[in-house]
Amino acid sequence: MGARKRISAEKRKEAAKERYQAVLRNCPTSPRKMRLLTGLISGMEVNRALDVLKFSSQEASRSLEKLLLSAIANWQAKNEGARIEESNLYVSNINVDGGRAMKRLQTAPQGRAYRIRKRSNHVTLVLDSINKEGETASK
Repeated sequence: MGARKRISAEKRKEAAKERYQAVLRNCPTSPRKMRLLTGLISGMEVNRALDVLKFSSQEASRSLEKLLLSAIANWQAKNEGARIEESNLYVSNINVDGGRAMKRLQTAPQGRAYRIRKRSNHVTLVLDSINKEGETASK
């Protein structure tokens, strides 16, 4: 590995230490349905986002709630002794990308077949905290 590559990799690792995130891979829900939920909680305070997901009737909200709890646990692992209530955590960024699609065939009239694509998605959730002055903690 060259020097430039090693230096940029070290910078990425240092930036990742200050970033509180959780990643969900191959969730068996279409990306479009998941984006409807992520739009609801994007920019929300963490406790309020958990309440919204808990009382949502959509099936994808269960996996998104688990992902948010995982991101909170990652934050607690990096901030020993800090309290969530005092840290003003909020959902700063959510990305939903398309995952692998399983391709299936459904029988159709007159000997034909229709293709069915069972979609999946990847979700990346990033938390951040707001200081009392209204500034974000990460730069």
